[in-house]
Amino acid sequence: MFLNDNIKVFGGTSNPELTAKICKYLSVPIGGAKIERFPDGEKIIKCEDDVRGKDCFVVQSGCRPVDENLVELLIFLDCLKRASANRITAVIPYFGYARQDRKDEGRVPITAKLVSNLITTAGADRVIAMDLHAVQLQGFFDIPVDHLFAEPVLTGYFRSKQIPDLTVVSPDVGNIKRAAAYARTLNGQLAIVHKKRISGSEVESGEIIGEVEGRNILMCDDIISTAGTIVGAVEAVKARGAKKIYIGSTHGIFAGEAIERLSKAPIDEIVATDTVPLREDVTKLKNLKTLTVAEILGEAIKRTHRNESISAMFT
Repeated sequence: MFLNDNIKVFGGTSNPELTAKICKYLSVPIGGAKIERFPDGEKIIKCEDDVRGKDCFVVQSGCRPVDENLVELLIFLDCLKRASANRITAVIPYFGYARQDRKDEGRVPITAKLVSNLITTAGADRVIAMDLHAVQLQGFFDIPVDHLFAEPVLTGYFRSKQIPDLTVVSPDVGNIKRAAAYARTLNGQLAIVHKKRISGSEVESGEIIGEVEGRNILMCDDIISTAGTIVGAVEAVKARGAKKIYIGSTHGIFAGEAIERLSKAPIDEIVATDTVPLREDVTKLKNLKTLTVAEILGEAIKRTHRNESISAMFT
């Protein structure tokens, strides 16, 4: 039982189911808030609980509709700040705009830094985020950031399946560190697929480093967005004699043609967490399983409130 009158956990409209699971884990009620719109479409948020001097947490993912959910988070933070909350933590299971983290060509923004500044200016004292697209995003904030990982949830599930002859495959070079961690935990071999990006939604998979012939494959990634990278890598390892293929991902965005691509690919099972709510047409994916990260987020909230170590959760 974790019931404390000094803590308040609120949820935006991006993922109310996850907020409810987190509050159930903490044994606290969901904070009362009225989220409405003016006739012209502007949002208005009114906190219905007394938060003066309280330790407040706002759970809001940066998923579709991205801009709307971001603005809602900013308004929520400002609302709590002006209501004299003692400390405000933005709990962001999926951090939108994370991929725009550098100037890779002229005349483009670094939107991840802009969003970080907005969250800080709106009133957040801390941020809790899960599986950021790039770990250096923590440095974009001028406030403390606790970076959580869904790896214990995903590896726990795949360990229970007792997959023989396992090779963990990184679908691209940038994901090697994550794949190596999964391989160590699951006692599997490691392989890497080299890809060439053609456009924002299309990639071409090339050479494979490592043994995949006659092996069962687990591909792990932080995000499945348009599924171009994953499907290209799946087809590459299948063409080289892989047996069963499993996909593990933290954020199941499934944007654009992702559902169609994944449904046609030779994948035995797709596993994603509930950091974002699933698309309505996700029922087309008969091999999809969703795991919850509510306990990890809830434990991080509890430890933050008690000023205990977060890193100890993963060691």
